[in-house]
Amino acid sequence: MLLPAADYDPTESALAWRELTDAGIEVRFATPNGMQAFADERLVQHGFSVLSPVMMTRPCPLDAYRHMTQDPNFAKPLRYGDIDVGQLDGLFVPGGHASRVRTLLESPDAHAVMAGAMLRDLPVGAVCHGVLVAARATDPATGRSVLYGRRTTALTSMLELSAWTATRAWLGDYYRTYPRTVQQEVTAVLATPTDFEPGPLLPWRDSPTRLQRGFTVHDGNYLSARWPGDCHRLAREYLALVQAHRRRTGNGDNTIGD
Repeated sequence: MLLPAADYDPTESALAWRELTDAGIEVRFATPNGMQAFADERLVQHGFSVLSPVMMTRPCPLDAYRHMTQDPNFAKPLRYGDIDVGQLDGLFVPGGHASRVRTLLESPDAHAVMAGAMLRDLPVGAVCHGVLVAARATDPATGRSVLYGRRTTALTSMLELSAWTATRAWLGDYYRTYPRTVQQEVTAVLATPTDFEPGPLLPWRDSPTRLQRGFTVHDGNYLSARWPGDCHRLAREYLALVQAHRRRTGNGDNTIGD
């Protein structure tokens, strides 16, 4: 699991971690400098004042995040640049939108790891801003994004701009990581704009018992989702991809790569 130096979304990281570890699969972490990385404090603790019931991390994923931070592997992450893609069993990239998430989104080392994983057809999961890592990763044989010719989703412009509009009076550009929306940047690198699938116009948050409320897009071994409200479903489906890959490759080790 690739994490930025800080500011990632706790739901988007911890639900996948919990689903994998509950299945007996060890998850390792990687950060830009090999230092521990913690989630966006506003999403973990500070909240959004009167908007907290809508925008704050829900209790179930928050509990998962707190358990994830106690994982011994969380305390000893690798550096992106030290990852040997040939040794990976899969790759998962959560998102986030506060400023320090750019240490992941703009990292050439992270892009190289993503490109290697996609070109080896490893199970790759990405959500929200995490899809930008794939959009910015280049296939050296074509010079195009590794998402070219694939179907994907990501944080939609509607979700991103709605959150920004609702909070900009006191949080400024907290919800605008870049001038272009995630949907605009991702769509620009695809073979056709219709390869971006925004999902239902009115998103519902999923839950362990209502996975159908979440929205994901499968394209081979690549799985993407839009926002934290899709992440119970995303975690369950990503686990299934990993398990299927392990059966195909005969990998009996319970470790999934970073």
